[in-house]
Amino acid sequence: MAMDASEIERMIKEALPDAVVRIDDLRGDGDHYAATVTSTAFAGLSRIKQHQLVYAALKGRMGGQLHALALTTQTP
Repeated sequence: MAMDASEIERMIKEALPDAVVRIDDLRGDGDHYAATVTSTAFAGLSRIKQHQLVYAALKGRMGGQLHALALTTQTP
């Protein structure tokens, strides 16, 4: 079952309220996305920790409903 881009954005913003999120559907299949997430919550964190925050926001849907997510994180 594919996941809608708006659902991904909603979940990320729920966990990181100040986040600016851009989601691109890479193949048009609802399974392969690229996301750019900008949040002050990432300040001082390693890239790995930043990505872990985003994956945690998706509440276990990676690898199931969401097959692939190319992730870019940054601070404002």
